[in-house]
Amino acid sequence: MKTAKFLTVLLLATPLSACDALFGKEIARLPINTISTPRNDAFREVSLPLKKDDAISIWSDMDLSYQGEAPVRFQVLILKNGAAFQQAELDPTNKNVSVGEVKTTINGKTDWSFSGKNGEVRIPENATYTFKARLVAADNPTLKITKAELVLKK
Repeated sequence: MKTAKFLTVLLLATPLSACDALFGKEIARLPINTISTPRNDAFREVSLPLKKDDAISIWSDMDLSYQGEAPVRFQVLILKNGAAFQQAELDPTNKNVSVGEVKTTINGKTDWSFSGKNGEVRIPENATYTFKARLVAADNPTLKITKAELVLKK
């Protein structure tokens, strides 16, 4: 009986320890949580020492609501030792892996929360890389951002 309990506990714990292997280990989080405007450019940034051949996954962790359409985008600038290296514009809703996604639309009002993988960056050489990001959106007065975070995983 003790063996059965141990195996049950082991089987239940395995998915938790496998999460890092499947989805990567979080190395940084940029809590943007607001839309950039001409009067309020809400950049967030983090600098990380990375090694050649590291694969950095870019994830979005979102919670938003809107009526109609509400296209949002993360604009990301990556610097290598302070010099421009790469830039991208990511649609957080365009993800190839999604975790904990809940989306409901009733009478034209959408509530949507999810964590999703949006892309990956390969690191070409050892250096300090700075990830700067902001959230931009089409003009929609019904758009409410509860959470908009860019998550970097290795």
